[in-house]
Amino acid sequence: MNTPSQDVEDAPASVPIADDHLANIAQHLHDMANRQPHRAAVVVPQGRGAAGQIRYGHFTYGQLDRDSDAIAAGLIEEAVPRGSRAAVMVRPGLDFFALVFGLFKAGVVPVLIDPGIGLKSLGRCLDEAEPETFIGIAPAIVARRVLGWGRDTVRRVILAGQGKWLNSLATASLDTIRRRGREAIASGRIATPVFRGVKPDEPAAILFTSGSTGPPKGAIYTHAIFLAQIECFRSLYQIEPGEIDLCTFPLFALFAPALGMTSIVPQMDPTRPARVAPEKLFEAIDDFGPTNMFGSPALLKRVGPAGVAKGLKIPTLRRVVTAGAPASPRVLETFARLLEPPAEIFTPYGATESLPVASIGSAEILGETGRQTDLGRGVCVGRPVGDITVKIIRISDQPIPEWSDDLVVPDGDVGEVIVSGSVVTREYYGRPEATALAKIIDSANETFYHRMGDVGYLDDRGRIWFCGRKSHRVVLKDATLHTICCEGVFNAHPEVARTALVGVDRPEGRIPVLCVEPVRRLGRRDRERVRGELLELGSKFDHTRRITTIVFHRAFPVDIRHNSKIFREKLAVWAARKRP
Repeated sequence: MNTPSQDVEDAPASVPIADDHLANIAQHLHDMANRQPHRAAVVVPQGRGAAGQIRYGHFTYGQLDRDSDAIAAGLIEEAVPRGSRAAVMVRPGLDFFALVFGLFKAGVVPVLIDPGIGLKSLGRCLDEAEPETFIGIAPAIVARRVLGWGRDTVRRVILAGQGKWLNSLATASLDTIRRRGREAIASGRIATPVFRGVKPDEPAAILFTSGSTGPPKGAIYTHAIFLAQIECFRSLYQIEPGEIDLCTFPLFALFAPALGMTSIVPQMDPTRPARVAPEKLFEAIDDFGPTNMFGSPALLKRVGPAGVAKGLKIPTLRRVVTAGAPASPRVLETFARLLEPPAEIFTPYGATESLPVASIGSAEILGETGRQTDLGRGVCVGRPVGDITVKIIRISDQPIPEWSDDLVVPDGDVGEVIVSGSVVTREYYGRPEATALAKIIDSANETFYHRMGDVGYLDDRGRIWFCGRKSHRVVLKDATLHTICCEGVFNAHPEVARTALVGVDRPEGRIPVLCVEPVRRLGRRDRERVRGELLELGSKFDHTRRITTIVFHRAFPVDIRHNSKIFREKLAVWAARKRP
Protein backbone atom coordinates (compact mmCIF):
# COMPACT_ATOMS: atom_id res chain seq x y z
CA MET A 1 0.00 0.00 0.00
CA ASN A 2 1.38 3.42 -0.91
CA THR A 3 1.81 6.03 1.78
CA PRO A 4 2.57 9.73 1.44
CA SER A 5 6.02 10.70 0.20
CA GLN A 6 8.55 11.90 2.72
CA ASP A 7 12.07 13.27 2.93
CA VAL A 8 13.88 10.96 5.31
CA GLU A 9 16.92 13.17 5.66
CA ASP A 10 15.09 16.37 6.49
CA ALA A 11 12.10 15.07 8.47
CA PRO A 12 11.04 12.25 10.79
CA ALA A 13 9.66 9.17 9.03
CA SER A 14 6.13 9.96 10.12
CA VAL A 15 6.09 13.43 8.59
CA PRO A 16 4.87 13.62 4.97
CA ILE A 17 6.49 16.11 2.62
CA ALA A 18 3.37 17.71 1.18
CA ASP A 19 3.24 17.34 -2.59
CA ASP A 20 6.84 18.26 -3.37
CA HIS A 21 7.37 14.90 -5.04
CA LEU A 22 4.91 15.91 -7.74
CA ALA A 23 7.68 18.12 -9.14
CA ASN A 24 9.97 15.10 -9.44
CA ILE A 25 10.47 13.68 -12.91
CA ALA A 26 10.32 10.15 -11.43
CA GLN A 27 6.70 10.78 -10.45
CA HIS A 28 5.73 9.85 -14.02
CA LEU A 29 7.25 6.40 -13.53
CA HIS A 30 5.32 5.89 -10.29
CA ASP A 31 2.06 7.01 -11.90
CA MET A 32 2.58 4.60 -14.79
CA ALA A 33 3.40 1.80 -12.34
CA ASN A 34 0.02 2.36 -10.72
CA ARG A 35 -1.75 2.40 -14.10
CA GLN A 36 0.04 -0.53 -15.75
CA PRO A 37 2.12 -2.39 -13.12
CA HIS A 38 2.52 -5.60 -15.13
CA ARG A 39 3.42 -4.05 -18.48
CA ALA A 40 7.10 -4.28 -19.42
CA ALA A 41 8.88 -0.97 -18.88
CA VAL A 42 12.40 -1.87 -19.98
CA VAL A 43 13.62 -4.85 -22.01
CA VAL A 44 17.34 -5.50 -22.52
CA PRO A 45 19.30 -8.23 -24.36
CA GLN A 46 21.16 -10.69 -22.12
CA GLY A 47 23.03 -12.98 -24.49
CA ARG A 48 21.68 -15.80 -26.63
CA GLY A 49 20.00 -19.09 -25.85
CA ALA A 50 21.07 -22.55 -27.02
CA ALA A 51 19.00 -22.20 -30.18
CA GLY A 52 20.66 -18.90 -31.05
CA GLN A 53 17.76 -16.62 -30.18
CA ILE A 54 18.35 -13.50 -28.07
CA ARG A 55 17.51 -13.87 -24.38
CA TYR A 56 15.97 -10.78 -22.83
CA GLY A 57 15.71 -9.50 -19.29
CA HIS A 58 13.07 -6.99 -18.29
CA PHE A 59 11.52 -4.82 -15.62
CA THR A 60 7.77 -4.36 -15.49
CA TYR A 61 6.62 -0.91 -14.48
CA GLY A 62 5.89 -2.21 -11.01
CA GLN A 63 9.33 -3.81 -10.74
CA LEU A 64 11.15 -0.72 -12.03
CA ASP A 65 9.25 1.49 -9.62
CA ARG A 66 10.02 -0.80 -6.67
CA ASP A 67 13.66 -1.29 -7.61
CA SER A 68 14.24 2.44 -8.04
CA ASP A 69 12.49 2.94 -4.68
CA ALA A 70 14.93 0.49 -3.10
CA ILE A 71 17.93 2.26 -4.65
CA ALA A 72 16.62 5.66 -3.55
CA ALA A 73 16.04 4.41 0.00
CA GLY A 74 19.50 2.81 0.03
CA LEU A 75 21.14 6.07 -1.05
CA ILE A 76 19.30 7.86 1.73
CA GLU A 77 20.42 5.21 4.23
CA GLU A 78 23.98 5.76 2.97
CA ALA A 79 23.53 9.45 3.79
CA VAL A 80 24.05 10.58 0.20
CA PRO A 81 23.12 14.27 0.51
CA ARG A 82 20.06 15.61 -1.23
CA GLY A 83 21.15 17.88 -4.09
CA SER A 84 24.60 16.31 -4.32
CA ARG A 85 25.92 15.10 -7.66
CA ALA A 86 26.57 11.49 -8.65
CA ALA A 87 28.59 10.59 -11.75
CA VAL A 88 26.95 7.66 -13.54
CA MET A 89 29.05 5.42 -15.77
CA VAL A 90 26.83 2.38 -16.26
CA ARG A 91 26.02 0.69 -19.57
CA PRO A 92 22.41 0.80 -20.83
CA GLY A 93 20.56 -2.00 -19.06
CA LEU A 94 18.26 -2.71 -16.15
CA ASP A 95 20.69 -1.26 -13.60
CA PHE A 96 21.01 1.95 -15.62
CA PHE A 97 17.26 2.62 -15.70
CA ALA A 98 16.66 1.71 -12.06
CA LEU A 99 19.69 3.70 -10.93
CA VAL A 100 18.84 6.93 -12.74
CA PHE A 101 15.22 6.89 -11.56
CA GLY A 102 16.46 6.00 -8.07
CA LEU A 103 18.74 9.03 -8.10
CA PHE A 104 15.84 11.23 -9.22
CA LYS A 105 13.69 9.90 -6.37
CA ALA A 106 16.48 10.43 -3.84
CA GLY A 107 16.95 14.02 -4.95
CA VAL A 108 20.51 13.22 -6.06
CA VAL A 109 21.66 14.80 -9.33
CA PRO A 110 23.02 12.29 -11.89
CA VAL A 111 25.91 13.52 -14.00
CA LEU A 112 25.64 11.87 -17.41
CA ILE A 113 28.61 12.05 -19.76
CA ASP A 114 28.94 10.30 -23.09
CA PRO A 115 31.97 7.99 -22.69
CA GLY A 116 32.71 8.38 -26.37
CA ILE A 117 34.08 11.92 -25.94
CA GLY A 118 37.45 10.43 -24.98
CA LEU A 119 39.22 9.77 -21.70
CA LYS A 120 40.83 13.20 -21.44
CA SER A 121 37.58 15.10 -22.03
CA LEU A 122 35.67 12.69 -19.82
CA GLY A 123 38.04 13.28 -16.94
CA ARG A 124 37.81 17.04 -17.43
CA CYS A 125 34.01 16.86 -17.36
CA LEU A 126 34.02 14.78 -14.18
CA ASP A 127 36.36 17.19 -12.44
CA GLU A 128 34.23 20.10 -13.57
CA ALA A 129 30.95 18.55 -12.33
CA GLU A 130 32.45 17.96 -8.85
CA PRO A 131 30.53 14.75 -8.05
CA GLU A 132 30.57 13.48 -4.46
CA THR A 133 29.47 10.01 -5.55
CA PHE A 134 30.82 7.90 -8.41
CA ILE A 135 28.67 4.99 -9.63
CA GLY A 136 30.15 2.81 -12.32
CA ILE A 137 30.83 -0.59 -13.76
CA ALA A 138 34.18 -2.25 -13.04
CA PRO A 139 36.18 -0.74 -15.95
CA ALA A 140 34.94 2.75 -15.05
CA ILE A 141 35.96 2.34 -11.41
CA VAL A 142 39.41 1.13 -12.39
CA ALA A 143 39.78 4.03 -14.85
CA ARG A 144 38.72 6.50 -12.16
CA ARG A 145 41.39 5.24 -9.80
CA VAL A 146 44.14 5.08 -12.41
CA LEU A 147 43.35 8.42 -14.06
CA GLY A 148 42.31 10.25 -10.89
CA TRP A 149 38.84 11.28 -12.00
CA GLY A 150 37.07 13.30 -9.31
CA ARG A 151 39.99 12.86 -6.94
CA ASP A 152 39.21 16.08 -5.05
CA THR A 153 35.44 15.63 -4.65
CA VAL A 154 34.40 11.95 -4.80
CA ARG A 155 33.69 10.63 -1.30
CA ARG A 156 31.98 7.35 -2.15
CA VAL A 157 32.35 4.88 -4.99
CA ILE A 158 29.52 2.45 -5.81
CA LEU A 159 30.15 -0.58 -7.99
CA ALA A 160 27.35 -1.52 -10.41
CA GLY A 161 27.41 -5.06 -11.74
CA GLN A 162 30.04 -7.75 -11.37
CA GLY A 163 33.48 -7.25 -9.88
CA LYS A 164 33.80 -8.34 -6.25
CA TRP A 165 37.57 -8.15 -6.70
CA LEU A 166 37.11 -4.36 -6.77
CA ASN A 167 35.96 -4.15 -3.15
CA SER A 168 39.12 -2.25 -2.25
CA LEU A 169 38.29 0.44 -4.83
CA ALA A 170 34.57 0.79 -3.98
CA THR A 171 32.86 1.82 -0.77
CA ALA A 172 29.71 -0.15 -1.60
CA SER A 173 28.02 -2.10 -4.38
CA LEU A 174 24.74 -1.23 -6.02
CA ASP A 175 23.36 -4.54 -4.76
CA THR A 176 24.28 -3.52 -1.19
CA ILE A 177 22.52 -0.18 -1.70
CA ARG A 178 19.43 -2.05 -2.91
CA ARG A 179 19.49 -4.43 0.06
CA ARG A 180 19.80 -1.62 2.58
CA GLY A 181 16.98 0.23 0.86
CA ARG A 182 14.66 -2.77 0.90
CA GLU A 183 15.38 -3.32 4.60
CA ALA A 184 14.62 0.33 5.36
CA ILE A 185 11.33 0.12 3.46
CA ALA A 186 10.36 -3.21 5.06
CA SER A 187 11.07 -1.89 8.56
CA GLY A 188 9.01 1.24 7.98
CA ARG A 189 11.94 3.64 8.35
CA ILE A 190 11.28 4.85 4.83
CA ALA A 191 7.82 4.93 3.30
CA THR A 192 6.99 4.30 -0.33
CA PRO A 193 6.87 5.81 -2.83
CA VAL A 194 10.32 7.13 -1.97
CA PHE A 195 10.49 10.76 -2.98
CA ARG A 196 12.69 13.34 -1.36
CA GLY A 197 10.98 16.66 -1.71
CA VAL A 198 12.25 18.68 -4.66
CA LYS A 199 11.14 21.95 -6.17
CA PRO A 200 10.54 22.33 -9.92
CA ASP A 201 13.52 24.64 -10.37
CA GLU A 202 15.99 22.40 -8.52
CA PRO A 203 18.66 20.57 -10.56
CA ALA A 204 17.57 17.10 -11.66
CA ALA A 205 20.58 16.14 -13.80
CA ILE A 206 23.69 17.51 -15.48
CA LEU A 207 23.93 16.47 -19.13
CA PHE A 208 27.13 17.21 -20.99
CA THR A 209 27.12 18.45 -24.57
CA SER A 210 28.93 16.37 -27.17
CA GLY A 211 31.73 18.91 -27.50
CA SER A 212 31.50 18.87 -31.30
CA THR A 213 32.14 22.64 -31.49
CA GLY A 214 34.16 23.21 -28.34
CA PRO A 215 34.80 21.71 -24.90
CA PRO A 216 31.85 19.67 -23.55
CA LYS A 217 29.76 21.71 -21.12
CA GLY A 218 27.39 20.47 -18.44
CA ALA A 219 23.85 21.77 -19.01
CA ILE A 220 21.82 21.86 -15.80
CA TYR A 221 18.43 20.21 -16.22
CA THR A 222 15.78 20.97 -13.63
CA HIS A 223 12.85 18.70 -12.85
CA ALA A 224 10.60 21.31 -14.50
CA ILE A 225 12.59 21.10 -17.74
CA PHE A 226 12.34 17.30 -17.82
CA LEU A 227 8.60 17.49 -17.13
CA ALA A 228 8.16 20.07 -19.90
CA GLN A 229 10.10 17.88 -22.34
CA ILE A 230 7.94 14.86 -21.60
CA GLU A 231 4.73 16.79 -22.15
CA CYS A 232 6.11 18.35 -25.32
CA PHE A 233 7.17 15.01 -26.85
CA ARG A 234 3.87 13.42 -25.79
CA SER A 235 1.71 16.07 -27.45
CA LEU A 236 3.99 16.74 -30.43
CA TYR A 237 4.12 13.11 -31.56
CA GLN A 238 0.87 11.91 -29.96
CA ILE A 239 2.66 9.24 -27.93
CA GLU A 240 0.33 7.03 -25.92
CA PRO A 241 0.95 4.75 -22.91
CA GLY A 242 1.35 1.15 -24.01
CA GLU A 243 3.50 1.94 -27.06
CA ILE A 244 6.78 0.11 -27.65
CA ASP A 245 9.94 2.14 -28.17
CA LEU A 246 13.08 0.88 -29.89
CA CYS A 247 15.66 3.33 -28.62
CA THR A 248 19.27 3.36 -29.75
CA PHE A 249 20.34 6.29 -27.57
CA PRO A 250 20.29 5.74 -23.77
CA LEU A 251 19.31 9.27 -22.74
CA PHE A 252 16.24 9.20 -24.97
CA ALA A 253 15.44 5.73 -23.63
CA LEU A 254 14.89 7.32 -20.22
CA PHE A 255 11.89 9.20 -21.61
CA ALA A 256 10.09 6.00 -22.57
CA PRO A 257 9.10 4.83 -19.05
CA ALA A 258 7.97 8.34 -18.16
CA LEU A 259 5.78 8.34 -21.29
CA GLY A 260 4.35 4.92 -20.55
CA MET A 261 6.17 3.18 -23.38
CA THR A 262 8.02 -0.12 -23.16
CA SER A 263 11.66 0.68 -23.90
CA ILE A 264 13.48 -1.95 -25.97
CA VAL A 265 17.27 -1.63 -25.75
CA PRO A 266 18.69 -3.28 -28.90
CA GLN A 267 21.91 -5.27 -29.11
CA MET A 268 24.35 -2.57 -30.21
CA ASP A 269 27.04 -0.20 -29.01
CA PRO A 270 25.12 3.05 -28.48
CA THR A 271 28.34 5.07 -28.84
CA ARG A 272 28.83 3.71 -32.38
CA PRO A 273 25.47 4.09 -34.15
CA ALA A 274 27.12 4.25 -37.58
CA ARG A 275 28.51 0.77 -37.01
CA VAL A 276 25.27 -0.87 -35.88
CA ALA A 277 24.55 -4.30 -37.33
CA PRO A 278 21.22 -3.78 -39.14
CA GLU A 279 20.20 -7.43 -38.70
CA LYS A 280 20.32 -7.00 -34.91
CA LEU A 281 17.92 -4.09 -35.08
CA PHE A 282 15.67 -6.03 -37.44
CA GLU A 283 15.75 -8.92 -34.96
CA ALA A 284 14.57 -6.66 -32.13
CA ILE A 285 11.90 -5.19 -34.40
CA ASP A 286 10.68 -8.69 -35.30
CA ASP A 287 10.67 -9.74 -31.63
CA PHE A 288 8.72 -6.77 -30.26
CA GLY A 289 6.97 -4.85 -33.07
CA PRO A 290 7.92 -1.33 -31.91
CA THR A 291 5.62 1.59 -32.58
CA ASN A 292 8.30 4.23 -31.97
CA MET A 293 11.98 4.36 -32.85
CA PHE A 294 14.75 6.84 -32.15
CA GLY A 295 17.98 6.77 -34.14
CA SER A 296 20.64 9.21 -35.31
CA PRO A 297 20.87 10.04 -39.04
CA ALA A 298 24.02 7.88 -39.18
CA LEU A 299 22.05 4.89 -37.90
CA LEU A 300 19.21 5.45 -40.39
CA LYS A 301 21.77 5.78 -43.17
CA ARG A 302 23.12 2.33 -42.31
CA VAL A 303 19.87 0.54 -41.51
CA GLY A 304 17.64 1.96 -44.26
CA PRO A 305 19.52 0.59 -47.30
CA ALA A 306 19.93 -2.79 -45.58
CA GLY A 307 16.20 -3.02 -45.02
CA VAL A 308 15.35 -1.94 -48.55
CA ALA A 309 17.78 -4.51 -49.96
CA LYS A 310 15.94 -7.23 -48.02
CA GLY A 311 12.55 -5.91 -49.12
CA LEU A 312 11.54 -5.34 -45.50
CA LYS A 313 8.61 -3.37 -44.18
CA ILE A 314 8.06 -2.29 -40.57
CA PRO A 315 4.28 -1.94 -40.38
CA THR A 316 4.17 -1.51 -36.60
CA LEU A 317 6.13 1.74 -36.57
CA ARG A 318 3.94 4.83 -36.18
CA ARG A 319 6.89 7.23 -36.20
CA VAL A 320 10.67 7.39 -36.34
CA VAL A 321 12.49 10.23 -34.58
CA THR A 322 15.98 11.21 -35.66
CA ALA A 323 18.13 13.95 -34.17
CA GLY A 324 21.70 15.03 -33.59
CA ALA A 325 22.40 16.42 -37.05
CA PRO A 326 20.46 17.24 -40.22
CA ALA A 327 19.28 14.09 -42.01
CA SER A 328 19.69 14.28 -45.76
CA PRO A 329 16.57 13.80 -47.91
CA ARG A 330 18.35 10.83 -49.50
CA VAL A 331 18.63 9.08 -46.11
CA LEU A 332 15.04 9.93 -45.18
CA GLU A 333 13.66 8.74 -48.52
CA THR A 334 15.43 5.39 -48.24
CA PHE A 335 14.36 4.70 -44.66
CA ALA A 336 10.81 5.91 -45.33
CA ARG A 337 10.45 3.01 -47.81
CA LEU A 338 10.44 0.68 -44.79
CA LEU A 339 7.40 2.42 -43.27
CA GLU A 340 3.69 2.05 -43.93
CA PRO A 341 1.75 5.34 -44.34
CA PRO A 342 0.85 7.44 -42.47
CA ALA A 343 4.03 6.69 -40.50
CA GLU A 344 6.87 9.09 -41.20
CA ILE A 345 10.26 10.21 -39.90
CA PHE A 346 10.38 13.29 -37.69
CA THR A 347 13.47 15.40 -37.24
CA PRO A 348 13.22 17.51 -34.09
CA TYR A 349 15.64 20.43 -33.98
CA GLY A 350 17.37 21.35 -30.75
CA ALA A 351 20.46 20.83 -28.64
CA THR A 352 21.43 19.43 -25.25
CA GLU A 353 20.62 22.88 -23.84
CA SER A 354 17.19 23.04 -25.45
CA LEU A 355 15.17 20.16 -26.91
CA PRO A 356 12.87 20.15 -28.78
CA VAL A 357 12.84 23.59 -30.39
CA ALA A 358 11.12 22.69 -33.67
CA SER A 359 10.07 19.64 -35.66
CA ILE A 360 9.31 18.63 -39.23
CA GLY A 361 8.23 15.37 -40.83
CA SER A 362 9.73 13.51 -43.76
CA ALA A 363 6.59 14.02 -45.85
CA GLU A 364 7.13 17.78 -45.84
CA ILE A 365 10.88 17.41 -46.39
CA LEU A 366 10.58 14.97 -49.30
CA GLY A 367 7.57 16.74 -50.77
CA GLU A 368 8.86 20.29 -50.58
CA THR A 369 11.76 21.54 -48.48
CA GLY A 370 14.37 18.99 -49.55
CA ARG A 371 14.39 20.46 -53.04
CA GLN A 372 15.18 23.86 -51.55
CA THR A 373 18.09 22.33 -49.63
CA ASP A 374 19.57 21.11 -52.93
CA LEU A 375 19.35 24.70 -54.18
CA GLY A 376 21.44 25.95 -51.26
CA ARG A 377 18.70 27.47 -49.13
CA GLY A 378 19.55 25.56 -45.97
CA VAL A 379 17.75 22.75 -44.16
CA CYS A 380 14.20 23.38 -42.98
CA VAL A 381 13.87 22.14 -39.39
CA GLY A 382 10.20 22.99 -39.04
CA ARG A 383 8.07 25.24 -36.89
CA PRO A 384 8.62 26.03 -33.21
CA VAL A 385 6.90 23.56 -30.89
CA GLY A 386 5.17 23.91 -27.54
CA ASP A 387 5.80 27.27 -25.88
CA ILE A 388 9.11 27.85 -27.67
CA THR A 389 9.80 31.36 -28.94
CA VAL A 390 12.37 31.64 -31.72
CA LYS A 391 14.07 34.85 -32.82
CA ILE A 392 16.80 35.52 -35.37
CA ILE A 393 19.32 38.17 -34.35
CA ARG A 394 22.44 39.77 -35.81
CA ILE A 395 25.41 37.40 -35.70
CA SER A 396 27.89 38.15 -32.96
CA ASP A 397 30.68 36.18 -31.30
CA GLN A 398 30.53 38.36 -28.18
CA PRO A 399 28.35 38.06 -25.04
CA ILE A 400 25.00 39.88 -25.19
CA PRO A 401 24.16 40.69 -21.55
CA GLU A 402 20.70 42.20 -22.08
CA TRP A 403 17.95 41.69 -24.63
CA SER A 404 16.96 44.45 -27.05
CA ASP A 405 14.42 44.31 -29.86
CA ASP A 406 17.01 46.05 -32.03
CA LEU A 407 18.94 42.77 -32.21
CA VAL A 408 16.30 41.12 -34.42
CA VAL A 409 16.90 40.89 -38.18
CA PRO A 410 14.07 40.91 -40.76
CA ASP A 411 12.40 37.59 -41.63
CA GLY A 412 14.31 35.90 -44.41
CA ASP A 413 17.68 37.31 -43.38
CA VAL A 414 20.28 34.89 -42.05
CA GLY A 415 21.20 35.51 -38.44
CA GLU A 416 21.85 33.80 -35.14
CA VAL A 417 19.10 31.52 -33.79
CA ILE A 418 18.01 32.16 -30.20
CA VAL A 419 15.22 30.45 -28.26
CA SER A 420 13.19 30.79 -25.10
CA GLY A 421 10.74 28.41 -23.45
CA SER A 422 10.11 25.85 -20.74
CA VAL A 423 12.55 23.23 -22.14
CA VAL A 424 15.47 25.67 -22.29
CA THR A 425 18.26 25.25 -19.74
CA ARG A 426 19.36 28.38 -17.86
CA GLU A 427 23.05 27.71 -17.21
CA TYR A 428 26.06 25.43 -17.44
CA TYR A 429 27.47 23.92 -14.28
CA GLY A 430 30.69 25.62 -13.18
CA ARG A 431 31.01 27.57 -16.44
CA PRO A 432 29.94 31.20 -15.78
CA GLU A 433 31.83 32.48 -18.83
CA ALA A 434 30.16 29.94 -21.11
CA THR A 435 26.78 30.74 -19.55
CA ALA A 436 27.30 34.47 -20.16
CA LEU A 437 28.21 33.79 -23.79
CA ALA A 438 25.21 31.51 -24.39
CA LYS A 439 22.39 33.34 -22.58
CA ILE A 440 20.68 36.69 -23.09
CA ILE A 441 18.69 38.06 -20.16
CA ASP A 442 15.32 39.66 -20.97
CA SER A 443 14.70 41.53 -17.73
CA ALA A 444 11.61 43.33 -18.95
CA ASN A 445 9.78 40.06 -19.60
CA GLU A 446 11.44 38.12 -16.75
CA THR A 447 12.85 35.50 -19.09
CA PHE A 448 16.04 34.69 -21.02
CA TYR A 449 17.11 33.41 -24.43
CA HIS A 450 19.55 30.63 -25.24
CA ARG A 451 21.87 31.23 -28.17
CA MET A 452 21.78 27.97 -30.11
CA GLY A 453 25.15 28.57 -31.73
CA ASP A 454 23.43 28.12 -35.09
CA VAL A 455 22.70 30.49 -37.94
CA GLY A 456 19.49 30.41 -39.91
CA TYR A 457 16.40 32.34 -40.91
CA LEU A 458 12.61 32.30 -40.66
CA ASP A 459 10.52 31.95 -43.82
CA ASP A 460 7.12 33.53 -44.47
CA ARG A 461 5.39 30.46 -42.98
CA GLY A 462 7.17 30.69 -39.65
CA ARG A 463 9.52 27.79 -40.36
CA ILE A 464 13.16 27.76 -39.24
CA TRP A 465 15.82 27.13 -41.86
CA PHE A 466 19.15 25.95 -40.48
CA CYS A 467 22.19 27.29 -42.33
CA GLY A 468 25.03 25.90 -40.19
CA ARG A 469 26.91 26.40 -36.95
CA LYS A 470 27.88 29.99 -36.21
CA SER A 471 31.47 28.96 -35.47
CA HIS A 472 31.71 27.18 -38.83
CA ARG A 473 30.82 30.12 -41.05
CA VAL A 474 33.58 31.04 -43.48
CA VAL A 475 34.18 34.78 -43.42
CA LEU A 476 35.84 36.11 -46.59
CA LYS A 477 36.81 39.64 -47.53
CA ASP A 478 33.62 40.27 -49.45
CA ALA A 479 31.17 37.63 -48.21
CA THR A 480 30.23 35.19 -45.46
CA LEU A 481 29.55 31.60 -46.51
CA HIS A 482 27.33 29.38 -44.36
CA THR A 483 28.21 25.71 -44.39
CA ILE A 484 24.84 24.00 -44.78
CA CYS A 485 23.68 26.33 -47.54
CA CYS A 486 26.82 25.70 -49.57
CA GLU A 487 27.11 22.00 -48.84
CA GLY A 488 23.49 21.34 -49.81
CA VAL A 489 24.31 22.25 -53.42
CA PHE A 490 27.24 19.82 -53.64
CA ASN A 491 25.62 17.04 -51.59
CA ALA A 492 23.07 16.65 -54.40
CA HIS A 493 25.76 15.01 -56.53
CA PRO A 494 25.03 11.23 -56.67
CA GLU A 495 28.66 10.25 -56.03
CA VAL A 496 28.99 12.44 -52.92
CA ALA A 497 28.27 11.00 -49.48
CA ARG A 498 28.67 14.39 -47.80
CA THR A 499 30.73 17.57 -47.98
CA ALA A 500 32.18 20.03 -45.49
CA LEU A 501 33.06 23.64 -46.18
CA VAL A 502 36.03 25.04 -44.27
CA GLY A 503 38.09 28.20 -44.40
CA VAL A 504 41.83 27.96 -45.06
CA ASP A 505 44.25 30.85 -44.68
CA ARG A 506 46.57 31.43 -47.62
CA PRO A 507 49.08 34.26 -48.21
CA GLU A 508 46.50 35.96 -50.41
CA GLY A 509 43.85 35.72 -47.69
CA ARG A 510 41.25 33.22 -46.49
CA ILE A 511 39.78 30.94 -49.14
CA PRO A 512 36.84 28.53 -48.98
CA VAL A 513 37.75 24.86 -49.39
CA LEU A 514 35.19 22.13 -50.01
CA CYS A 515 36.10 18.77 -48.48
CA VAL A 516 34.32 15.87 -50.18
CA GLU A 517 33.66 12.41 -48.78
CA PRO A 518 32.71 10.29 -51.81
CA VAL A 519 30.24 7.42 -51.73
CA ARG A 520 33.03 5.09 -52.85
CA ARG A 521 36.77 5.30 -53.16
CA LEU A 522 37.68 7.20 -56.31
CA GLY A 523 40.73 6.83 -58.51
CA ARG A 524 42.59 9.87 -59.83
CA ARG A 525 40.59 10.04 -63.07
CA ASP A 526 37.24 9.76 -61.25
CA ARG A 527 38.28 12.40 -58.73
CA GLU A 528 39.05 14.84 -61.52
CA ARG A 529 35.73 14.08 -63.20
CA VAL A 530 33.73 14.53 -59.98
CA ARG A 531 35.68 17.70 -59.13
CA GLY A 532 34.74 19.17 -62.49
CA GLU A 533 31.09 18.25 -62.06
CA LEU A 534 31.04 19.80 -58.59
CA LEU A 535 32.59 23.00 -59.87
CA GLU A 536 29.88 23.09 -62.52
CA LEU A 537 27.21 22.65 -59.85
CA GLY A 538 28.70 25.41 -57.71
CA SER A 539 28.91 27.84 -60.62
CA LYS A 540 25.12 27.97 -60.81
CA PHE A 541 24.66 29.80 -57.50
CA ASP A 542 26.03 33.11 -56.24
CA HIS A 543 26.99 31.79 -52.81
CA THR A 544 28.86 28.72 -54.12
CA ARG A 545 30.53 30.30 -57.12
CA ARG A 546 33.48 31.41 -54.95
CA ILE A 547 34.27 27.80 -53.99
CA THR A 548 36.90 26.64 -56.46
CA THR A 549 39.17 24.50 -54.26
CA ILE A 550 37.90 20.94 -53.77
CA VAL A 551 39.73 18.16 -51.91
CA PHE A 552 38.71 14.57 -51.28
CA HIS A 553 38.71 12.86 -47.86
CA ARG A 554 38.09 9.16 -47.33
CA ALA A 555 36.07 9.44 -44.09
CA PHE A 556 35.27 12.65 -42.21
CA PRO A 557 36.01 12.89 -38.48
CA VAL A 558 32.64 13.00 -36.72
CA ASP A 559 31.23 13.28 -33.21
CA ILE A 560 31.02 10.07 -31.26
CA ARG A 561 27.49 10.58 -29.93
CA HIS A 562 25.59 10.65 -33.20
CA ASN A 563 28.34 9.94 -35.74
CA SER A 564 26.83 12.75 -37.80
CA LYS A 565 28.30 16.09 -36.71
CA ILE A 566 31.42 16.77 -38.73
CA PHE A 567 34.49 18.06 -36.91
CA ARG A 568 35.17 20.83 -39.38
CA GLU A 569 37.94 22.26 -37.22
CA LYS A 570 39.96 19.07 -37.76
CA LEU A 571 39.14 19.07 -41.46
CA ALA A 572 40.31 22.68 -41.77
CA VAL A 573 43.73 21.75 -40.37
CA TRP A 574 43.91 18.78 -42.75
CA ALA A 575 42.75 20.84 -45.73
CA ALA A 576 45.37 23.52 -45.04
CA ARG A 577 48.07 20.90 -45.69
CA LYS A 578 46.32 19.43 -48.69
CA ARG A 579 46.67 20.45 -52.29
CA PRO A 580 43.78 19.78 -54.71
